[in-house]
Amino acid sequence: MKHFNLILDRTSGGLKFLGAVALVCMMMLTVADVIGRFFKHPIFGSVELVGFLAVIVMAAALPYTFKMDGHVGVEIIVRLLPKKTRLRLALLTQGLSLCLFSIIAWQMFLYAGDIHETGEVSMNLEFPIYYIVYLLATALAIFSVTILERIVDIIKQLKES
Repeated sequence: MKHFNLILDRTSGGLKFLGAVALVCMMMLTVADVIGRFFKHPIFGSVELVGFLAVIVMAAALPYTFKMDGHVGVEIIVRLLPKKTRLRLALLTQGLSLCLFSIIAWQMFLYAGDIHETGEVSMNLEFPIYYIVYLLATALAIFSVTILERIVDIIKQLKES
């Protein structure tokens, strides 16, 4: 299990790095486009590229942010509950999250296959969209495995208490 956790940590770390690179590229592209617009030479397709990069940033950040408990949560009432009740509630919410994101990842893979077959491309740059959708689906699948890892940890805590 430790080997699996190590692989998952490295994968989410790699995605985190990819997201950081995409964010820097998105910022640099936006700055260059604004400067180009000032001199009447905007970057063609910059809006599409920024959109693609935003999807990459979001998808790549999900697993690592989840591992670090970086998502916003409202715990005002939950903190007052006994530990065992909090763990059961966490198990329920993580189970529902696992179901939701597993289904979304599966459907994204199916959707990427469909748009690959049809040859759908972006409007201006004519970039094949299925690359971005496959990347998003893969990141969501990794996110689902990260949720599963948390569920296993919660079950271990429940058995200990």
